[in-house]
Amino acid sequence: MADKVMYNALSDSRIAEKIGEYVRYRRIERNMSQDELAMAAGLSRPTISLMERGMMANINNLIKVLRALDSLYVFETFEVPQSLSPMQLLKLQENQKKRSSKKRK
Repeated sequence: MADKVMYNALSDSRIAEKIGEYVRYRRIERNMSQDELAMAAGLSRPTISLMERGMMANINNLIKVLRALDSLYVFETFEVPQSLSPMQLLKLQENQKKRSSKKRK
């Protein structure tokens, strides 16, 4: 696999280009034309073309395209881990069994 890209060092336009490269790669991998992808995503072919060239401007269109490419899994990175509030943690600790100990004589 190629060297890992340091996304923080890339410009916004370069990141958009990389997204476009990914869309194009997935489209070709699925043996789809731009017209077919546009139809499946409910968008126009010029919108797909612009997106593949890194000129996309709408997150909703990206979601539609990724859905049509069966690639929404890329958003798993944005999943926020479930965490307990301090009150929930305290209640859990109160409900846990305490260790039993032998009585000392």
